[in-house]
Amino acid sequence: MAKVHLRKVTRENFRECLSVQVAESQKDWVATTTQSLAEAYVDRNLFPLAIYDATVCGYEQPEAPMIGFAMYEIAAGVGFIMRLTIDRKYQKQGYGRATIIELIRRLKLYPDVEIIATSYRKENKIAAKLYQSLGFRRWNISYAVSHPTEVYIKLEE
Repeated sequence: MAKVHLRKVTRENFRECLSVQVAESQKDWVATTTQSLAEAYVDRNLFPLAIYDATVCGYEQPEAPMIGFAMYEIAAGVGFIMRLTIDRKYQKQGYGRATIIELIRRLKLYPDVEIIATSYRKENKIAAKLYQSLGFRRWNISYAVSHPTEVYIKLEE
């Protein structure tokens, strides 16, 4: 089972983070890391993270490549997983699941977070299956119910 180590995006890993790319068929489903980092720069409620294999834990400078990017938001009692991008070279190895599990663990540490939620594109069946297997269910909040392109879900415990 894959395990991940999440780190802040810093001056040292910024360029590598910008090079994280999803498969061509997924480009319409997730924002680029460039867009995400720009959003995080102007919004202090956003927390961008570089994803590495867990083997880099304990090393000041990772000795393995970055495998992806994630970002969450904390606002109005909700820890919202906004982005999950696993680089195309590392997909289908369990890193997406491992990252979501780690993000859930971290969000539960915030006393202000009462709900953990996320969304995915309606046509993204892979994301739907992953999130459902981890306990996420439809979130019946007014703006989400009739959203034209996104499915909003929250973690049920």
